[in-house]
Amino acid sequence: MASENAPNGPKIMLVAGEASGDQLGGRLMAAIKQLEPNARFIGVGGPRMESEGLKSLFPMNEMSVMGLAEVIPHIPHLLKRISQTADYAKSERPDAVVTIDAPDFSFRVGKKLKGKGIPLIHYVAPSVWAWREGRAKKIAGFLDHLLALLPFEPPYFEKEGLPTTFIGHSAVEERHDGDGERFRVQHAISADKKLLAILPGSRNSEVKRLLPVFREVIDAIAEKYPDARIVVPTVSKVADTVRAEMASWPLDPIVVATDQERHDAFAAANCALAASGTVSLELAIAGVPHVIAYQVNAVTGWIAKRLIKIDTVTIVNLVLKRKLIPEFLQENCKAANIIPLLDELLAEGPVRSDQKAGFDDACTMLGFGDRAPSEKAAEQILKIIAKK
Repeated sequence: MASENAPNGPKIMLVAGEASGDQLGGRLMAAIKQLEPNARFIGVGGPRMESEGLKSLFPMNEMSVMGLAEVIPHIPHLLKRISQTADYAKSERPDAVVTIDAPDFSFRVGKKLKGKGIPLIHYVAPSVWAWREGRAKKIAGFLDHLLALLPFEPPYFEKEGLPTTFIGHSAVEERHDGDGERFRVQHAISADKKLLAILPGSRNSEVKRLLPVFREVIDAIAEKYPDARIVVPTVSKVADTVRAEMASWPLDPIVVATDQERHDAFAAANCALAASGTVSLELAIAGVPHVIAYQVNAVTGWIAKRLIKIDTVTIVNLVLKRKLIPEFLQENCKAANIIPLLDELLAEGPVRSDQKAGFDDACTMLGFGDRAPSEKAAEQILKIIAKK
């Protein structure tokens, strides 16, 4: 917490709206402190950012709502938090405001701060290549800089006059961070036993929607592999829900909620069944073959299907320009579709080896082997502040 009261360092306001943004924000704060030890941090974040010295303006999980139907009941409270966040920035006058992902929240805050003399930086480019390309022009109207995670993103924004820096995907920083042998010893899982990772999402709505489908899959897997085990890496805010929902599952699920346990579990797992999102890239970076399955509310899904202009939602597939990782989305998110593919991965056949080879290619394209993305992001933010 020393950085909170340190004199003379830049005051940086960070705003994260969900677990993945909290992870990005935590790494970013650590990287900034390496370059500028007297940096001070204010804003909104979760446990990871708080562990780096942030005192969150309000609980971050209040913003973790996804999908049109899910968000409608929360709109009045979200609007209040948007105004509160912008007003806080105006009163505190930080040297820069860095919003992290959560564009529906972040961009509304950014618009309220336009013209206030505070550099506005957004971390994680919105997916204009997937839908609503016109958003690039809109955000160029109020942002000063954009930090992009994917190599093909900058041109979409630079053509609208918004300076954009490709820094690489933050997840590549975790590539060698897990100890699979330690995890198996700790949980008495011998090397010859199958270990399947289950990742049902980081929001309660995701968990409750996906776990019934995942349960059907595991019931079938348990019949073929009765000695297998399940590990469920999750985040603290949904860990209790996950434990309660999975209490009666077969294969004795192990629920873990810390970063180190998560990395160790990935290193130990033979394969995984995961919700769509950043976790797919995390699994790829850890070399874990996997299948993606996801559902949103029917209304949200109907709208998304008509707006989205790409045929895959998985980052590795997008970067490689081929469907390396199988996806079962919306009406295709059914146990009967998922079981054969997961069984193939557990059997360690050619599909498994093909995925592993593809992961290496994708990781290189996303910045693995170069400087850490968080370090590049920190350096760019401090450069912007220095030019004020």
